[in-house]
Amino acid sequence: MQKIIGVTEMQRRFRAVFDEVSREHTPYVLIRGSKPEVAMIPYEEYLRFSAWKEKEVLSRFDELVARMAEKNAAVRDEDLEEDIEIARGA
Repeated sequence: MQKIIGVTEMQRRFRAVFDEVSREHTPYVLIRGSKPEVAMIPYEEYLRFSAWKEKEVLSRFDELVARMAEKNAAVRDEDLEEDIEIARGA
């Protein structure tokens, strides 16, 4: 279960909180005033989140490429090459 801690308290108890996150896998939410600003999680969870985020981005990119291919299916390669040459000023 996550714990909530203020920035000032975090500064005072950093080592203990760090150890708790690292060894016991307890996530912390750091607040400034009453606003949550930072989450402190074990590194393994961070790696899982990063991999998930990368997978999501790649999936969205694949969807975009598929949409572009569908919209441009009627464009012939010769027409595309001609447009490129015109754009280059040749």
